[in-house]
Amino acid sequence: MPNPLGDEKRKVQPKLRMIADCSAEVNAVRAELSASITVEPSVADRLPVLRGMEPVTLTQSLVAPPPPPKLLKMAEGVRVNVFVETQDRSGGLPDALEGQARRGNVVAATIALDELPRIAKDPRVLSVELGDPIATPTPQISGGGKEPDTTRWKFGSSQQHREGRGVLIGIIDVQGFDFSHPDFLDGKKTRFVRIWDQGGNARPSPHQQDSKRFGPQFDFGAEFRQEHLNKAIVASAKLRLPPHEIEKQSQMSPGSHGTHVASIAAGNHGVCRKATIAAVLISLPQGDANRRKTFTDSTRIAHAVDYLLALADELDMPISINISLGTNGHAHDGTAAISRWIDSCLSVPGRSVCVAAGNAGQEVAAFPGDLGFVMGRIHTSGEVAGRHLHKDLEWEVIGDRFVDVSENELEIWYSAQDRFAVSVRPPWQGADLIGPVEPGQYIENHQLRNQSFLSIYNELYHPSNGSNYISIYLTPFFGRHGVIGVASGTWVVRLHGLDVRDGRYDGWIERDDPRRLGRLAVQEAWAFPSYFSESSHVDDSSVGSLACGRRVVSVANLHELDERINITSSQGPTRDNRNKPDVAAPGTDIVAANGFAGADDLWIAMSGTSMASPFVAGVAGLMLACQPQLTAAQIEGIIHRTSRPLPGHSFEWANDAGFGMIQPGACLREAELVNERKEAPP
Repeated sequence: MPNPLGDEKRKVQPKLRMIADCSAEVNAVRAELSASITVEPSVADRLPVLRGMEPVTLTQSLVAPPPPPKLLKMAEGVRVNVFVETQDRSGGLPDALEGQARRGNVVAATIALDELPRIAKDPRVLSVELGDPIATPTPQISGGGKEPDTTRWKFGSSQQHREGRGVLIGIIDVQGFDFSHPDFLDGKKTRFVRIWDQGGNARPSPHQQDSKRFGPQFDFGAEFRQEHLNKAIVASAKLRLPPHEIEKQSQMSPGSHGTHVASIAAGNHGVCRKATIAAVLISLPQGDANRRKTFTDSTRIAHAVDYLLALADELDMPISINISLGTNGHAHDGTAAISRWIDSCLSVPGRSVCVAAGNAGQEVAAFPGDLGFVMGRIHTSGEVAGRHLHKDLEWEVIGDRFVDVSENELEIWYSAQDRFAVSVRPPWQGADLIGPVEPGQYIENHQLRNQSFLSIYNELYHPSNGSNYISIYLTPFFGRHGVIGVASGTWVVRLHGLDVRDGRYDGWIERDDPRRLGRLAVQEAWAFPSYFSESSHVDDSSVGSLACGRRVVSVANLHELDERINITSSQGPTRDNRNKPDVAAPGTDIVAANGFAGADDLWIAMSGTSMASPFVAGVAGLMLACQPQLTAAQIEGIIHRTSRPLPGHSFEWANDAGFGMIQPGACLREAELVNERKEAPP
């Protein structure tokens, strides 16, 4: 039966085509595990979540009914978040895209899945791709801590940078912001001027509160304003409730990641401690049923950045934004839609964005039973040596008493000069290779012996970078009465050289958030990261794709006491061989605010690039306080120039430490000299 996208499927990202080929019921289950898909409540609420699925025995799995035929009509009640690339920067848009966020010729849009064919057929549209999923941050918790010394991060002359006064620090994060924590109070008032809770409904949306400044693309979530937060602080004693229970965010997790990050960047014990603070809470609900109804993908980061920039313009302040969240999709070369979106924002002076490099640096177990390497083996690279030759990659899916019920995704990027075919061998004994799939061909939702699905796409000339790419998806069987996980073991991906001029390739596995989902017969069901085998894994280029942007400052995790890079910190370079990460900053055992934990447990120590990045964002804020017209490129250049190599290293860029350890005092001195002009001697 024909694909519902017809001849326009070439414009649509393979993963989105695969989703379009499934029913609303299947996508309701998929939405629990996918950041960029939601289903209407009428669909979501009538189906059981994975946690409540009935056990699937081996006998049941072998006689499971075949999937429905491919649909002539798109499933109703399904919405997706997409980036749409258009022909020009100022022309009209298809009706479904009007009023959506736009930057240049890229639109970040939420659309009904059944609108996709009309959008794809529009001659003004070049390409449509899903937003990349945002990985749940996974800092290491070191336990409680004592209140930090307020002098620990005092740099330069406070008369010059005024500790960030007059600068806006923007935080894009998850798990809530404890605005009444003592680290954010100025007297009895909070230093947070705004919190946009993208998944909340306790207050009107930004658009509803100020439609002139915030257009219809901001008409979701709840916006808390400083006056709301301060009234809650005043009322808390009378009501005998903590302020955050009066003005409730959709996430308020004890030990909140967002609170800790904000405390490092701009708390009263932080780096930029007199700055104004604004935050955007990305929706990351804990319950699987709620995940069906919300988005957690890179289009939401685009909205968050635009919101914070609009607020900075309203307040007439320079802004330093921190994003301690990661994405792993796309080519890791700065051409992903979200990277281009942020780079476009940073062409204006008085703006900076810092991004955590990621915690995918570990390649082997550090001690018996350590599984940290699983989160690190996400990258492979190599070379197909010539025509008629091939290269095998080993892709591991967990087994034993676990079953993986998440969708596993592998992307392989290679030169436009080359032509590779691809085959896949499932892990069961005696399995034949499936394929080869040649350039321009695909296999979509092919049902395997165990009833799970395999999809392979071999695409030429990606519209964002011109490179060729292969996408492979291992998808569970999602049924009304059960789910059958992806077969465990070693999947072999074979690259066949058809026409080889360059031969090099890079591949990345899209990382799942490890989550236990319940039981399937005698096994535990998990959403769990697949990973490359030790022989196929290549220990570089693991920096998250969001941290590969050209103008963002990408930050590694420095173990400051030992003057070394933490073993978990991700490594560069980018696929196009640029120097990311840029710099290393303190990120190990960092004590900062313990959000939503109560008055007797105010501080907590955490480790990760999530903690290093806000340190640099705070330093960038101090630099902007000295020179409000600094550009993002100038801030990046100053950080490169002033950084100090780790012991035993030279000034040469290193793939784990960037240009070395950040030197805040030197950054501030250099920032003051940017616009200084001196007459040279004759």
